[in-house]
Amino acid sequence: MNYINYEVNMAARGSYIVPGFNVFGYEDAQAVIHAAERHHSPVLLMVNRDARRALALEHWSALLGSLARNASVPVAVHLDHCSDLDNIFQAVDAGFHSVMYDGSKLPLDENIANTKRVAEYAHAQGVAVEAEVGTVPYSDMGEVTPEFTRPEEAARMAAESGADWLAVSVGNIHRQTSRATRINFQRLEEIQEVCSLPLVLHGSSGVLAEDLAKVRSYGVGKVNIGTALRQVFGGTLRATVLANPNIFDRLTLLEQSCEQAEYKAYELIGQMVV
Repeated sequence: MNYINYEVNMAARGSYIVPGFNVFGYEDAQAVIHAAERHHSPVLLMVNRDARRALALEHWSALLGSLARNASVPVAVHLDHCSDLDNIFQAVDAGFHSVMYDGSKLPLDENIANTKRVAEYAHAQGVAVEAEVGTVPYSDMGEVTPEFTRPEEAARMAAESGADWLAVSVGNIHRQTSRATRINFQRLEEIQEVCSLPLVLHGSSGVLAEDLAKVRSYGVGKVNIGTALRQVFGGTLRATVLANPNIFDRLTLLEQSCEQAEYKAYELIGQMVV
């Protein structure tokens, strides 16, 4: 069991959560690490589909991995939402600490079979694997109705796939721009009762603060956050550029964005580790 797998397992059994943040460069990655260090909390730096299109996996691994090695808390580099097995194998070979195979839109048997292939390959190199059952919709794509995770399917995935963590759909929605989402705790409890794996919540930017704090008691070991950090970083950058038309140095232009991103990450981590 690698160190981030250990941390997520300990969190799922305890009363805290390991946060995962989607990052898009060294600026927000450093902000997240600084916030995690202030809380003495482990954290994952996650590379999503958009980031993969901007930079090759080996470059992300080199950049984020070097930042992780110099942190004073456990920091891992995670491949988020990937349904391409070759890309996942590349991430494993490149040095990612954990990978997510997203077969949630496939029939369950195929999802389990593919996840098992990923787990066999990844575990041989000490890399943790996240799977998903059920569908977490994307609000920016007009998807509003989740396909909740069925407890019996979660149990099968845990028993048959070799995955280390399981992402579930219990009312959470990707890319929500306001905190208005309520978690279905009855369904979450039903899943927890039959699934032996640490659970993962995606789309946590839109989850109400009290619900995010409450899931600590339901076997959730990891939550994913992206939109909340992007909103702060991008909004601050826009304001800085508009207010300073004569400044062209990007380090100066990004300074306030980095500070505000750290502040936001610190606030969100605090809701998970207190």
